[in-house]
Amino acid sequence: MKGGISARAGVAGRSLRIGVSLATLAGAIAWGGLAQAQSTQDTEVPAPKLQEQADPQASEIVVTGTLLRGVAPVGTNVIGVTRTDVLATGAASTNDLLASIPQVGNFGTVPAGTASFASPVVRPNIRNLGASGGVTTLVLVNGHRMVGAGVLQTTFDPSAIPPDIIERVEVVPDGGSAIYGSDAIGGVINFITRTRFDGVGANARYSFADDYQGVDGNLTLGRDWGSGSIFVSYAYAWHDNILGIDRDYVRADQRSSGGTDFRTTTCSPGTITSNGIPYAVPGFVANTSNLCDSNDYADIYPREQRHSVYAGLTQQLSDSIAFQANAYWSRRDTTTLSAQSGFTGNILFTNPYFRPVDAQPFQSVALSFAGAFGNSATSKARFDSYGVTPSVTVDLGSSWQLRAEANFGQSYNLVREQTINSSAATIALAGTTTATALNPYNPGASNPAVLATILDFENYGQARQELAEGRLILDGNLAALPGGDLKLAVGAEYHFENLRSVISQDRRNVFTNAIRSSSDRDVKSVFAEVLVPLVGAGNGGTGLRSLQLSGSIRHDDYSDVGGTTNPKIGITYKPFEDLTIRGNYGTSFHAPSLADTTSTADSRVQVFLFSPYRAPNSSPLDILRPMIVIAGGNPALRPETADTWSVGFDWAPRVAPGLVASATYWNVRFTDAISVPPILSPVLFTDPNYASYYILSPTLAQAQAAAGNLLITGAPNLASLYVGTSPYVLFDARRTNLGSIHTDGIDFNLSYARKTGFGSINATVDGTYTLNRDTSGVAGGPFSDNLRNGTGRLALVAGLGGSVGDFSARATLNHRGGYPILGVASQNRVSSFNTVDLFFAYDLGDLLENTLLTVNVDNVLDQDPPYLNSASGYTNGGTLGRLISFGVRTKF
Repeated sequence: MKGGISARAGVAGRSLRIGVSLATLAGAIAWGGLAQAQSTQDTEVPAPKLQEQADPQASEIVVTGTLLRGVAPVGTNVIGVTRTDVLATGAASTNDLLASIPQVGNFGTVPAGTASFASPVVRPNIRNLGASGGVTTLVLVNGHRMVGAGVLQTTFDPSAIPPDIIERVEVVPDGGSAIYGSDAIGGVINFITRTRFDGVGANARYSFADDYQGVDGNLTLGRDWGSGSIFVSYAYAWHDNILGIDRDYVRADQRSSGGTDFRTTTCSPGTITSNGIPYAVPGFVANTSNLCDSNDYADIYPREQRHSVYAGLTQQLSDSIAFQANAYWSRRDTTTLSAQSGFTGNILFTNPYFRPVDAQPFQSVALSFAGAFGNSATSKARFDSYGVTPSVTVDLGSSWQLRAEANFGQSYNLVREQTINSSAATIALAGTTTATALNPYNPGASNPAVLATILDFENYGQARQELAEGRLILDGNLAALPGGDLKLAVGAEYHFENLRSVISQDRRNVFTNAIRSSSDRDVKSVFAEVLVPLVGAGNGGTGLRSLQLSGSIRHDDYSDVGGTTNPKIGITYKPFEDLTIRGNYGTSFHAPSLADTTSTADSRVQVFLFSPYRAPNSSPLDILRPMIVIAGGNPALRPETADTWSVGFDWAPRVAPGLVASATYWNVRFTDAISVPPILSPVLFTDPNYASYYILSPTLAQAQAAAGNLLITGAPNLASLYVGTSPYVLFDARRTNLGSIHTDGIDFNLSYARKTGFGSINATVDGTYTLNRDTSGVAGGPFSDNLRNGTGRLALVAGLGGSVGDFSARATLNHRGGYPILGVASQNRVSSFNTVDLFFAYDLGDLLENTLLTVNVDNVLDQDPPYLNSASGYTNGGTLGRLISFGVRTKF
């Protein structure tokens, strides 16, 4: 679902068509675009019918991956997504759009679980490097960083930018720290917005699937007066939620597929255990248990509403000075339903509701409060953000230009997760009168005042983030060489960010024990880039048409984690006009975010009254012992680093007009990955490399030493855990630098587009193939082959489209490869995930000028995600099912 980054005006000789572009569709729906440098030929797109005025500054464009104007980044593969592609994907948000790019780890997935203060933002993830921890993909808007969102994240939320104002998206799947600094380990995603608009444009769309519906629309008003332009665009989007019970592939009981029954006993009604024998409530028959699927009333896709406003202003102040500014505001409200809280505790005969089933005077109880509080618990989240990026460009003469750019942004984030007061439930279970006791056999029959106390609890998170940047870039031609102009860019940048957050796990609106944190950092940077055209039009010949070298370097000085210097070199060689060979090498890094280091908002000691995660040789009774988890940030975190290189070719044979082929071999060596020790996995206890992250049967002195002065939640104090029992395990689950990822593979593209007597035809295949992916859990530890366990090799998009008159259509196959899997009972492989999407467009032409009707049918065959013998029942992709969208857009 990607378009090509073509040889735009002034972008030297680069014409990659990465993805599908419908010839007449581009003519019918393009709302402006950059002028093409090529002359008209049979493979070109016809002139747009709904066309805005071209930007006179198009020849001055700076392509992602370089500081220099008017040239493509040397040695680098740039993947482009055009406005045509944005529309054809049917993307209602930029997250949906990124899920259509094979190189991005979100490919083929439905963004879900974006409402908690732990993970409010879907992080784009090139090469899937940062799946477990830090940010390894840098997301930019018009070359600028945007303010982060979340309480425990500082990641920009791409959904803040409405898709309709995007001119194009450029993805550079190579390390980019030599140009952009931190985060660009896996690569860079740059959303480039329109700069000019004249008139009024509007679109609206309605989407529906089983038990689901959504609407989105956009209104843009603008004026273009030649020397400048101003516009403002408002976008609205809303979609319904989908519960697990709404999709048959979401299930915990896998016995019908030969798998395991993962249903839980924390149900309504619940199950008691006495003398090791379970009794299902209310029958109390020995050796029976009530089992329930916690997925049923939990969202796999939460309800969401978004408002976005985006504005742009450009003005040529004089022959040599130009001013430009962009501003945005966004609000995202998310409502997420989760399974009603479960609870496990002990009831004594002194509880007035106690019902003996044998001679034992006590029982253990597993129950859900669904009968008392409803099947689902509701969490609400609000994420507001705004920003402005003004810039002034001064033409200094003799090809030299100075760009002065500023960037300011702020976000407000609030999350309130409904849960229960487990301490109050424990106290109520020990109650001795009906006025104070919890009835575990029928919680809804308990005293309403008791239930109100138990329900009066929430996880509360609030944060404000601020970003301020200033940047100066000077670039131009140093000298004229026989191969072309020797170009240089130098610059400096100042970056400031802060994070102020509050986290409370207490009664609603009670913040006595809230953890408050404020942290900030500043970064001073200098950078440079040089382009040396050794061979070009002036001195090239047979077998050596062009040879370009580039070098870039950047030094960043952080106020908290120190300094780092990252270089990059690139080479582009054209043996003849049809073929370009390119390669590059560089180093990159990611500085730990403020939320991961100096912020202490989530630093705490979490106590659980049972231990579900135990060593293989543990006693079954150990589950009843407490578990201590030390969680939160870690000021001792080091930056993540990587060495990256790639080599590839682009071939556009003149003997076959319209045919483009390209391939790129890429290689990443990623170290000091930031993550949390795998406390949920049995490997923690079997791999000696993780021995320092847990203590079995810790003494009180060991627990107190590890906890230090951190807030304790889930228990009044640590000493209380040693009364009549003792903790089974203490986990150090703070974020830390763990192991390494060594991975390499091939990105590829083959496309063909041509006009015909009836209209046009086109076909493409785009994808990425992983050759190797080895990971080490901890520094110095052994490497494991992920391709033998849990990682697929191939992800691709294949498309076929065409047009007849005013009608255009396209079919797209999305493929996410299967993979072997170890340690899963009765299953050794996860299947591939394949969906087919259809797109139709009809230009009403003379019936209603400048109006286009569209239809999208995503997952037309209604394919379920591949089966996995797990508590969710699926993996390797996500889907809303067959999703049908009807849209209309017009301009006047």
